[in-house]
Amino acid sequence: MVMVSPSILAADFANLERDIHVIEQSHADMVHVDVMDGCFVPNISVGLPVVAALRKVTSLPLDVHLMIDRPIRYAEGFVKAGADWLTIHIEADQPQNNLACLEKIRALGCRAAISLKPGTPAEAAIPYLPLCDMILVMTVEPGFGGQTFMADMMPKIRALRRMLDETNPGCRIQVDGGVDEHTCAQCRESGADILVAGSAFFKARDKAAFVAALKA
Repeated sequence: MVMVSPSILAADFANLERDIHVIEQSHADMVHVDVMDGCFVPNISVGLPVVAALRKVTSLPLDVHLMIDRPIRYAEGFVKAGADWLTIHIEADQPQNNLACLEKIRALGCRAAISLKPGTPAEAAIPYLPLCDMILVMTVEPGFGGQTFMADMMPKIRALRRMLDETNPGCRIQVDGGVDEHTCAQCRESGADILVAGSAFFKARDKAAFVAALKA
């Protein structure tokens, strides 16, 4: 079943609790939280205190996407703050540290995931697949919302789905970047089953209808 994870990067930060309830009322499945450090990506967003605050106002799973340098330093903190899914970028550290980070996330009872930038090939994920509950394929360059969907990432999704079917069939594939009611079909048909939408979700007049269209 396809799941939808609206990103609060496009929410009104002065009214985050209100917008979290908007996400709940849309029948979305989780809340996507983009954490940026200004080093791994050229933008700064939110951190541990915001994740902890969100945890207090919603029962929806928190889908926390760490776009930060050397995420192993903060993984435990984000799990304790309330993350249910925690995604790290494989480009953000050395492989041995990434593997240790995934193992730590899982040991803490959180679902572990890796993310691949557009320029990172599917094969780079191979060492991490057994430790992952989810693979996030970026269909924009990470760091800013509202970018144009990169349809040329669909072969990467299909390649990852083939790999996972052989090694870790329960692992899900998430897509983030430019996902809307027009691009979602390409993602689903390629093998993605969790769709992140930020700008398109919050601009939609009927958010429940928008979520239903993404799940179609």
